[in-house]
Amino acid sequence: MSIEVQNISKNYGTQKALDTISFSIKKGEIVGFLGPNGAGKSTLMKILTTYLIPDSGTASVNNFDIETATKSVQQSVGYLPEHNPLYLDLYIREYLSFNADVYKVKKSRIEEVIQLTGLTPESNKKIGQLSKGYRQRVGLACALLHDPEVLILDEPTTGLDPNQLVEIRELIKNIGKDKTVFLSTHIMQEVEAICNRVIIINNGKIVEDKNLKTLVKEQTKQVIEVEFDKTISIEDFKIFSELVSVISLNETNFELTFESEKDMRSKIFDFAQDKQLKILQLNLKNKNLEQIFREKTSKK
Repeated sequence: MSIEVQNISKNYGTQKALDTISFSIKKGEIVGFLGPNGAGKSTLMKILTTYLIPDSGTASVNNFDIETATKSVQQSVGYLPEHNPLYLDLYIREYLSFNADVYKVKKSRIEEVIQLTGLTPESNKKIGQLSKGYRQRVGLACALLHDPEVLILDEPTTGLDPNQLVEIRELIKNIGKDKTVFLSTHIMQEVEAICNRVIIINNGKIVEDKNLKTLVKEQTKQVIEVEFDKTISIEDFKIFSELVSVISLNETNFELTFESEKDMRSKIFDFAQDKQLKILQLNLKNKNLEQIFREKTSKK
């Protein structure tokens, strides 16, 4: 396993940031780590990159224990923290050259990561002259500099414009073909575009850990909102054997929940024709990742 976490806990005084969490990630997986603010995402990432020591439990990265093989973990991980620390007075190449010396990397690698992260147009500028999006690219370039086996990215697309978002997403997807990528984000579309697996954390506990396609596919219930041109009774909907529940929004507007793998909208059209009704609106409101996230992380 590229990342192995076993019963990790971390407290800040009386606040429990992580509560005995466990999971493993294989090489080649791109895993989205989701959770509301304060859920424990950054704390876990700092533990996996050896910046923090857990109160209990064990973890390894690339088969190196985070506490007994700290240097080996650091050498095999590329880390982009949420608040990207940069030397603003240095030119991009100066900054990458400094980090290349730290990692004992050949200087030819600097030009490779500049091209890889799309920094070429701005490569002659000081970091302080760059937009927030390009500063993120510098941080990503630094994380890639020593060609690590594992990338840990905390909010990697913060501050990027829509065009840059697409480019960085494609970059991360390509990197993930032969590396392990573990990234946190608040942008659900980003997870859907990049990741093949989702781990959701809430109040320091993992509340969901599934393959993204499986997670979405499991939402077999169809929620359909329909509005007719005439009044109709809830009793009329009992004709549908797949019907789970009916909510009357008003005399002509209903929210219907079905348990079916087939699209029930065609059956609603047939139903309306039989009842000599016109459909004024028909909306499929199936759960997406954002709705699943809200369900898993809402306060109960």
